Amino acid sequence: MKDYSTYIFDLDGTLLDTINDLARGVNHAMCEYGMPLHSVDDVRRFVGNGVRKLMERAVPGGEDNPDFAAAYASFRKYYMEHSYDTTNPYPGIIELLVELKARGKNIAVVSNKFYEATQELCRHFFSGYVDVAIGERDNIRKKPAPDSVIEALRQLGVTADNAVYIGDSEVDVATARNCGIPCISVLWGFRDKDFLAVNGADMFVETPAEILG
Repeated sequence: MKDYSTYIFDLDGTLLDTINDLARGVNHAMCEYGMPLHSVDDVRRFVGNGVRKLMERAVPGGEDNPDFAAAYASFRKYYMEHSYDTTNPYPGIIELLVELKARGKNIAVVSNKFYEATQELCRHFFSGYVDVAIGERDNIRKKPAPDSVIEALRQLGVTADNAVYIGDSEVDVATARNCGIPCISVLWGFRDKDFLAVNGADMFVETPAEILG
């Protein structure tokens, strides 16, 4: 794998296995408002475009459901209180970040997860390794728009030259394309290789160590 100077990571499905806590948050809101529960595999299909889109897919009728706003608020409150009950870094991730840091690389996280949760999870799991963490904010268009990556580069004080984006979804592939930087697609996350390839992915890794080359 090529050696880059700046590594920008997605969070859910790339650095952290968050799916069970996300599913618990969704079903907490579903229970509270008498809506059908979802399996972990359902939630796995729903994620990738931010938590509002996750809840639009989970709530029957989406935003047209009269209880949507309340269910969405319920999910956010529960998830902020339980965002790492079962969440952990994927095997090899901490070792990867330690080695990248030792090599003097710039490291950022760019996620469609809401800003507070992105910040909290990065503080909890990756303090000292991640230089910049960007989550969904009102003034920045979420991925696949390039805005959040551009903001991360600005905060790092670097350009997109010799930067790479690393993620597990079709949204990440499109984000990298919209930023004009390469994308490494990981195969331990929420999407499989065939799905990613159909959506334009062309560079894959099966373990974090492969990112180091």
